[in-house]
Amino acid sequence: MSIDVLRQAPSDDAAADLDRALGLLNEIRRGERGETLRVYRPAPTMAFGQRDARLPGFAAAQEAARAAGFEPLIRQAGGRAAAYHQGCLVVDHIAPERDAIAGSRRRFASFAELFVGVFADLGLPSAIGPVPGEYCPGEFSVHGQVPQGPAVKLVGTAQRVVSGAWLFSSVLVIERAEPLRVVLTDCYQELGLDWNPETAGAAEDCLPGLTVDAVEVALLARYQLG
Repeated sequence: MSIDVLRQAPSDDAAADLDRALGLLNEIRRGERGETLRVYRPAPTMAFGQRDARLPGFAAAQEAARAAGFEPLIRQAGGRAAAYHQGCLVVDHIAPERDAIAGSRRRFASFAELFVGVFADLGLPSAIGPVPGEYCPGEFSVHGQVPQGPAVKLVGTAQRVVSGAWLFSSVLVIERAEPLRVVLTDCYQELGLDWNPETAGAAEDCLPGLTVDAVEVALLARYQLG
């Protein structure tokens, strides 16, 4: 596979991270760069969807995010509000494609299968499909089972398609779920959106001892880039 890998240092600038993803998408669309995989541990971010920004409680939700130490931003890709921090791994895969819209649904399925494989390589069983009451609900959410506990969302995905290229962005939640659960609870309450806080977990809840570094190594191995 011919793909450029950008392994970014842990981030301290949430807005710059989102801007960089769009910058890469534009570079690839213009033919200035080839297919690229960008992997990094993000700064604490509450990434609102564009539909969230039109809700009456959006301003209050932004303040709730800041109060919890998360930068509120509006992402260009689809979906509802999602939170992440340095206990997560963001995977941005950007590629040129003449008819990028045609493969949109297929990409959701294939990336979900990829992440299920990554977790399986680490000894963590996971599955694809919506979790009832999950935050940022999606048909292709990857979820795991907490021992003697609930099913929790482990991977959320979104994509942006432009003429000639696509950006598929995934957040793998691996460590420290509690701060995410707290900020999601506060923000969803302000937005007036129903959800079940038990669905917000991390991979280490399903497989104790799992780390972001281990998941990154397994991911690159799946890509045959490690």
